[in-house]
Amino acid sequence: MKPKRGEIWLVEFEPQRGAEIQKTRPAVVLSIAELDRLPLRIVAPVREFKMHHEGIFFYFPLAPNRKNGLSKKSTVDCVQVKSFALERFIKKIGVVEEMQLPQICQAVGICVGM
Repeated sequence: MKPKRGEIWLVEFEPQRGAEIQKTRPAVVLSIAELDRLPLRIVAPVREFKMHHEGIFFYFPLAPNRKNGLSKKSTVDCVQVKSFALERFIKKIGVVEEMQLPQICQAVGICVGM
């Protein structure tokens, strides 16, 4: 199992603490290819879209389609970026559009002051 940058995988986020995102859910792989030799991947979780997500820079919208494998309108939560062991990755469900990945990474960068 080799999750690649831009792919969407089901990932186990538990155990969690406090306001951290939880349960098994989709996540976008953000790690660059140069990190693929490590048994870890950096991801941003995908969550169901809620009206209060609208217009907030760290919630990147994703509409469901055949390419990304999502079943409902969703958002990438760019403030809850995590690094996880490959054992937490269950299965690939899709991939984000090529133009979306840089926008997601830009939102992550803004969250860390870049």
